[in-house]
Order: sequence, then structure tokens, then C-alpha cells
Amino acid sequence: MPEPLRAKSGELSAEEILAALREGRRVVIEKEMLGGVHEVTLRLDGDVYYCDTPTTLHKHPDEEGMRACIDKMGYSRRDEE
Repeated sequence: MPEPLRAKSGELSAEEILAALREGRRVVIEKEMLGGVHEVTLRLDGDVYYCDTPTTLHKHPDEEGMRACIDKMGYSRRDEE
């Protein structure tokens, strides 16, 4: 399994995150939430995108849904619209 791509929230663009997922890499994002700094793991398994947060596991059926989650949760840079 390829080494996970690790970044702090806002360091990567949504496209950089999605490209890593398409390559089969997990992306671990460090983000401030719930009163501390936590890691969120993003991954693609088959055709389903997963976003594993400290409190829940979100599933997205397609890249569009995952991109929306990445943008909404602030995992990517905001400058790419």
C-alpha cells in the first residue's frame, strides 16, 4: 500500500487531494476540531469515497460528493473556485 499523503488543513487543493485518492493513496488531514487537533483520513475504496473523522465515517458515492465534502469541511485551500 502506498504511503499516505499527510497535510494540514488548507495546504492542498481539492484536486491534489482527489488525485492522490485516485492513485490509491490515503490522505490524512490534520485539522482543528472538537477543541483539539485531530486527523481525518480520506480514502477511495473501489467506487466509494470515505471520510473518516474522529466522530463518524462519511461515505460518498462519487468524486463530486467527495469534492463537496472536502470543500465544505475546509480540508482544502479555498483559493480554487
